[in-house]
Amino acid sequence: MRRFTALRGATLTTLALSTALTAAPARAHTARPAGIDHCTATACHFDVPPGTYDVTVRLGAATASATRVTGETRRTLLPETAVPAGGHATRSFTVDVRTPEGEPTGPDGTPGLDLAFGGSAPALDAIRVTPALPHARLRSRGGTPVARRILLIGDSTVCDQPADPYSGWGQQLPQYLREGLSVANHADSGESTVTYLRDPRLWAAVRPLIRPGDLVLVQLAHNDKTTDEATYRANLETLVAGIRDRGGEPVLVTPVVRRWFNADGTLDNDTALLVNGLGVDHPAVIRSVAAAEDVPLIDLTAKTKALVESLGPEASKALYLYNEKRDNTHTSVHGATVFAGLVRDELLARHLVPEGRVRMGQVPGAPRPEPGRPGSPPRKEEPPP
Repeated sequence: MRRFTALRGATLTTLALSTALTAAPARAHTARPAGIDHCTATACHFDVPPGTYDVTVRLGAATASATRVTGETRRTLLPETAVPAGGHATRSFTVDVRTPEGEPTGPDGTPGLDLAFGGSAPALDAIRVTPALPHARLRSRGGTPVARRILLIGDSTVCDQPADPYSGWGQQLPQYLREGLSVANHADSGESTVTYLRDPRLWAAVRPLIRPGDLVLVQLAHNDKTTDEATYRANLETLVAGIRDRGGEPVLVTPVVRRWFNADGTLDNDTALLVNGLGVDHPAVIRSVAAAEDVPLIDLTAKTKALVESLGPEASKALYLYNEKRDNTHTSVHGATVFAGLVRDELLARHLVPEGRVRMGQVPGAPRPEPGRPGSPPRKEEPPP
């Protein structure tokens, strides 16, 4: 469960940008938004300090196009968007720029904001980058304050993985969010509740960043292989209390299952369901702490178990890196995208984020939900209200 080091796919793009861009660097809090003069045909670089930025892109060309936007450490910020010949589509999202730009214990990365435009036929017509209003709060239909930021605390199944073919679900979550909600992914490969609390680059550094109203999702279990139940429970309680002390709203997330099938086609075994060698049932402890502390729970163990079992031993390989690495724990980009969609649905179902700030539609590869359930009806993209 450690980091997989390699040159990230955007290296050549970054080098090209350093020599090809001649426009004056974009500066935060200037009157004129940064735009297309900071871009090549397939990438943009904006010389901005760490912070949260709203990005609006206009996609389309004389020929039919299909454009996907990624940024920073391989985060998917906008799913592939098809535009007919001669047409245009405007999409907006909010992105977190930080140092280090990926995992908290990883390299600093490239300063500023880097965006890449891929897909089967990418076509960027215009772009605007502006600082998001600090400490802004959105309100749901019921008038409840909603966080502008979603912070993530987790391990390698969540983090911004630096290299293909690996991807964490937190790396794919931004594509499901519209302008006004950003993801600040502070998950780190190889971490347990013990190491996340102990390493000064992790909890001690993340806790001061939490602002009142922020959602903070916590998924730590895969690496608590030798953590006893009392310690594991106490560590979760420490994280919950620390988040609340900063005015944040903690959300506990049970871990994604391992793809470890029984002969009967089920995942009903300790390896798949994250029961460690001491007999500690991590998902059960998380559920218990969530109930005792009155913390919202996303039962990703139950959701991923149902999905993986429904696909079966063969089709479920594509969610993980079985074909590439014989890896039944870490997810592919496809699998991370599917699992991030399950997280999106749970955030909506628990009214933790407003529907108007979330991109709807069927999660690719997931069972089709019942009509009226979160994620069921495809929705026309509209500017945020």
